[in-house]
Amino acid sequence: MDNNASYGVWWLVLVNSLFFILFALSFTRPRTGRDWRSLGAFSAFIVALFAEMYGFPLSIYLLSGWLTSHYPEVDPFAHDTGHFWHILLRKEGPAHSDPLHIFSEVLVFAGLILLAVSWRILYRAQRDQVLATSGPYALIRHPQYAALIIIMLGFLLQWPTVPTLLMFPVLVGMYILLAHEEEAEACAQFGENYEHYAAVTPAFFPSWRKQVREPKG
Repeated sequence: MDNNASYGVWWLVLVNSLFFILFALSFTRPRTGRDWRSLGAFSAFIVALFAEMYGFPLSIYLLSGWLTSHYPEVDPFAHDTGHFWHILLRKEGPAHSDPLHIFSEVLVFAGLILLAVSWRILYRAQRDQVLATSGPYALIRHPQYAALIIIMLGFLLQWPTVPTLLMFPVLVGMYILLAHEEEAEACAQFGENYEHYAAVTPAFFPSWRKQVREPKG
């Protein structure tokens, strides 16, 4: 099988990109400029990822000289070489059976589930004009942003590229800023109820040592 035939398959770039972008779109339902910025940044990451995974392997071309000198047994332009962590760690066997690859798929799947569940709870809360504090929102204040970060992290473990590695910390920083904007709006809308909720609920990482109590009112 010609490994290089795995590249230049732009219809796979389109199909995979649309799947994840439309999934995120359907479960985030952007309404404000902030919502669209969040989705747009995630979409840019997804397109950059699949453009290299199935389209043109820019990162492999940039690193081909280094790969050839440090890993002479590896064909730098073989499709599996895109699984950089598998190569760098000198793992034996197919990259898809690597525990790290399996873990990355678990992260992506978990992120998608978290995104879907969080949106349902947030949608009902917004419809009823109440504060979302159940489900994932009982553990962290921003499960939707956390879900997007988890999905991106999963893909970085599975198929890291130079553009996505550079984009990831920028996008995380952007999501943190967007979360602060949301919190200011929620505090203005719900007042002490939100202050109580924020005081006992971490922003992005669950704290198992704290018990979340429903805010009064």
